[in-house]
Amino acid sequence: MKSTSSASATHPEKDQRKASQTLPTDAEIDVAVASDPDWAEFDSIDWSKAEIVVPPKKQAISIRLDEDLIGFFKAEGPGYQRRINAVLRGYMKQRQKR
Repeated sequence: MKSTSSASATHPEKDQRKASQTLPTDAEIDVAVASDPDWAEFDSIDWSKAEIVVPPKKQAISIRLDEDLIGFFKAEGPGYQRRINAVLRGYMKQRQKR
C-alpha cells in the first residue's frame, strides 16, 4: 500500500528552505529596479492624471472576411480580432469627423 504522507513529511529540508525565504520589501524592489540596466530608460510614471477607461461592450457577430485579410492579421500574432476591431474603430472615427 502506498503512503499518503505529504512531500514535506519526507523532505523537511525543503520546508526549512521555503520558510527561510522572505519576500523583498518595497524599498529592496526599488533598489533592484534602479540598478537594472533594462529599466534605465524608463522614467517614473505620474499616475495622478490617469483615468479609468471602461471599454465598450462587445457584441459577438458572424462576418465574412477575405482569407488574405484574416491571414495578415493572424500573422501578426495573438489578438488579431482586437486589431481588426481597432482598425474598424479608426475608420469609424474618421468618418464621424466629416
